[in-house]
Amino acid sequence: MSAADDLIAFLAPKLGTETHVGPWLTVDQERIDRFAHVTGDIQWIHTDPERARRESPYGATVAHGFLTLSLLPCLTEANHPDFFQRNYPGMRLRVNYGLNRVRFPQPVIVGSRLRARTLLKAVEPLAGAVQITYEITVEIEGKDKPACVAEQVVRVYP
Repeated sequence: MSAADDLIAFLAPKLGTETHVGPWLTVDQERIDRFAHVTGDIQWIHTDPERARRESPYGATVAHGFLTLSLLPCLTEANHPDFFQRNYPGMRLRVNYGLNRVRFPQPVIVGSRLRARTLLKAVEPLAGAVQITYEITVEIEGKDKPACVAEQVVRVYP
């Protein structure tokens, strides 16, 4: 049996289940401003608290949807030192292959706290690798609708 086969056997019983709930993270104006600067998306609804207070339907600035998406490694703790061996035993490398679907059902108002819930959707063997699909839901504390729902695809190599 190969390392890829071992990983599939390890993950198969977890299909369709929630595999991780991350810690809460507060999205502050400094983080929003830094993201705006890096991406060049300086629209006032993100970067001008005074104008947003007056003119935005939310009464405050909101985080970029892509900022929320870019926080997935942090919110899922996917880069934590213990994460890799705990979740992919016997493997040596994980690559972000992409996203199948992303939605932003609810805006993230400055000061909101977010956390991610991860559901294991699929595990597939590939030549020399294993492809894993997760559904990640980014919750906003105190809100019924999530900030983001994304289907992420990763590939793991022995």
